[in-house]
Amino acid sequence: MTEERLSLGRWGEEEAERYLRRQGMTIVERNFRTPVGEIDIIARSGKILIFVEVKTRRSLAFGTPQEAVGRTKQRQIVRTAQWYLGNGQGKGLQPRFDVIAVRPGDSGAMIEHIVDAFGL
Repeated sequence: MTEERLSLGRWGEEEAERYLRRQGMTIVERNFRTPVGEIDIIARSGKILIFVEVKTRRSLAFGTPQEAVGRTKQRQIVRTAQWYLGNGQGKGLQPRFDVIAVRPGDSGAMIEHIVDAFGL
């Protein structure tokens, strides 16, 4: 992956984190990695533990950012979340899977938050 794409991805994750904080959520983890995959952001809102996949695109030439979260990516995120939960983290919390799509706009990041984007 090129440095430009990595930089765009980091920017998108930072924008998504700021957005989630503005929504009153607490960030629990960033870039949580396991042998089975990675979750960009794990956040908490009350009794809900939110596993967030962030997708950032410069344009819509290759589709919307959220379209990049297909079945294979969803399964990887679910497996990673199961790993996280299986290690005793998030006990008593209801898991939820969200997608945040980020694109650069004239006045900053354009963010679309898809709540409960997919399930177990």
